[in-house]
Amino acid sequence: MSTKTRFIPLLFAAVLLTSSVFAQEKMLFPVSASTKSAGYMPLWVALKQGFFSQQGLDVQLVVIRGSDKATQALVGGSVYVSVSAPDAPMTAMDRGLDTVIVAGNSQRPAHWIMGGKNYKTFDDLRGATIGTISLTAGTGLVLRHVLKAKGLEYPRDYKLLVIGGTPQLFTALTANQIAAAPLALPLNFAAEELGYHPIGRFMDVFPNYQLTVLSVNRSWAEKNRRPLVRFLKAYVRATRWLFDNEESAVDFMAKELTLKPGHGRRAWQFYTASRVWDPDGHVNHDGMKTVIQMSAEQNQTKGPLPSPSRYVDESYLNEALRELKEGKEPVKNPS
Repeated sequence: MSTKTRFIPLLFAAVLLTSSVFAQEKMLFPVSASTKSAGYMPLWVALKQGFFSQQGLDVQLVVIRGSDKATQALVGGSVYVSVSAPDAPMTAMDRGLDTVIVAGNSQRPAHWIMGGKNYKTFDDLRGATIGTISLTAGTGLVLRHVLKAKGLEYPRDYKLLVIGGTPQLFTALTANQIAAAPLALPLNFAAEELGYHPIGRFMDVFPNYQLTVLSVNRSWAEKNRRPLVRFLKAYVRATRWLFDNEESAVDFMAKELTLKPGHGRRAWQFYTASRVWDPDGHVNHDGMKTVIQMSAEQNQTKGPLPSPSRYVDESYLNEALRELKEGKEPVKNPS
């Protein structure tokens, strides 16, 4: 065999090896979440159960507290997807920035207002200091509207202290630094066991409110449609995994959030029974209408309210759902 003849198969083998190496490389994919709590568990499931990896994505998950800061990171390109309250990306879009909501996370508010040992009713909160993650966005905005519905006006009747998300609010409440705080499941159960009082649920006042969403920069999304669709496929599969695997899901939540198994089970039962998560990742359009109305009141916006379709583009999600239904890019069971 000539030298030239021997060289051809060697070259072919080298090409195959190089192609294989590139095929195994995963796309770095930074993602932000406003906090780490039960509502955000689809992200941590997708990351740690291997759903993102199976879609060729090296997801770097970072907590950025406050939807306004998360949206700044999104617009600046520091993250590709932001999971946060919808009002910040909506406001960014109204100001001419290129943000858009592509899927839903928590489509109902799973929060209890928990009171200190001397605070048992809404009326007890008059003159009190209440913890919050924000004064004007996300659960902070919902908190103010819930209290308003119960006859309490801000700042006339109570004070707000910006502390952080549910884990930070739980710490401040149980250290008696604040009189009350809105706590997401299941830390409300832990607070109740310590003698703190469930004053009221967000959901009793606002049964439909799109609490958190997945947002992107639209121009980035159009240039990176395939990676975004793959991301959403992994996200949907993780959400469905939570619905379909009670024991594993309860165990996962308990370990990730350092919970008692009983608290994790109660949270799982509430989230699945109340459809706080949507198994297909859709946005709750009635919930978005409530968000739009609240934001308009907050910003004193005049004129007719815009439709949710102004802020939501589910074409990427629908493409992901279609591929999942057709069984494209089959994946192994997560580890």
